[in-house]
Amino acid sequence: MERTATADTQASATPPGATSAGEDSSLLDAMPRQRQVVETAWGLSRPAVSVSASTPAVPRAPRVPAALRLLAPWRLLPTPTGTPFTFGYATLLVVTSLIAQYADPTLVSQLHQASSTDVTHLLRDPFLVLVASALWIVGGVLSPYAFLFLLVLTALERRIGGVRAAGVFLTGHILATLATEGTVGLAVLAGHLPDTSLHRFDYGISFGVAASTGALAGLLRPWLGLPLLALFGWTLVSDLMAFTDPMTNWGHLIALTIGVATWPLIRRRQRAERLARFGLARVGVARL
Repeated sequence: MERTATADTQASATPPGATSAGEDSSLLDAMPRQRQVVETAWGLSRPAVSVSASTPAVPRAPRVPAALRLLAPWRLLPTPTGTPFTFGYATLLVVTSLIAQYADPTLVSQLHQASSTDVTHLLRDPFLVLVASALWIVGGVLSPYAFLFLLVLTALERRIGGVRAAGVFLTGHILATLATEGTVGLAVLAGHLPDTSLHRFDYGISFGVAASTGALAGLLRPWLGLPLLALFGWTLVSDLMAFTDPMTNWGHLIALTIGVATWPLIRRRQRAERLARFGLARVGVARL
């Protein structure tokens, strides 16, 4: 049954000064009045708001600028929910850096010495010193490796997850340490280095950061990953050519190579996760 309106209803519904539905056939029956053009005092025209419009205007939510949304600078830093491994590890490093800066120098020296991954400590208690040596930042939180730690570990964990990011970091830290200190031990046995080299002071996160940088370069787009790998690699080679601390510099290059060696594994995992997310998205669309 069609909707109809009597003449009395139409007359009562028509606002003063407006034409009725019978006078204007362009207006639809039982619909809000269409907008009309009203002349302003300056001769300009503007659309008149419908008198019968009952829906109030809803203010639009402020939009994030497109450039800011594209860059997403907030994703460069770790968060408790997005990157729990990097966030927790960074918090721990801040605590140890504060201890190193404000605690008694004698106590700090003893802690660093006990955390050193020299040959003597590795033979006595390898697990303890390998973990303890990764709790300190050489130079504190303002060192370049602390800055690289935040950026590289955050980006790596967002792409492959916290467990695999921790695996890459620890693998580079452990294997590069064993390679350099093992070489020192063999050189002492062969008589090429003095016995004091068995107590060489060695601690810090630089090996893990170098391995994580090498792994991250394989997950980025080529126009960004290859320059990152080339720039970081050239920096390490320059340090080695300076010959100030050759064993540590060789350890950085070894750790970077370890990170590059993880490309097939982490790329396969990243590709599998992308396919899984794509499959779930298609299932969701099909259900809709």
